[in-house]
Amino acid sequence: MTNKISKTDDEWKKELTPEQYDVCRNKDTERPFTGIYWDCKDKGIYKCSCCGLELFESETKFDSGTGWPSFFKPVNSDNIEYVKDTAYGMLRTEVNCKQCGAHLGHVFDDGPQPSNRRYCINSVSLSLDKLD
Repeated sequence: MTNKISKTDDEWKKELTPEQYDVCRNKDTERPFTGIYWDCKDKGIYKCSCCGLELFESETKFDSGTGWPSFFKPVNSDNIEYVKDTAYGMLRTEVNCKQCGAHLGHVFDDGPQPSNRRYCINSVSLSLDKLD
């Protein structure tokens, strides 16, 4: 179990870039094909850009053709919070960092084997710790 991180909006605004704040704290979405990791092939662990919690391994990343980094499973499902999202007249499952509550993106049931899941994640929600 992770320790919850709770900060005020002002504290988050001081620590994050404006784009990170909009996406991670206000549930915005970066434009497709613009984020730093959408086509990244580097090996490593993708962590929450707000708190550093490990979220995804590069071995689970795949090209979904959507323009956002996509993964078929998290490092640990206990690190992800799943929330029903009915915004814009759609029914989706939002994924957040369980430690700090940062909005990461959404998960869909159209991914590859073995999970059939596609975690569609905003690049600004992530920080890659590269493996040498």
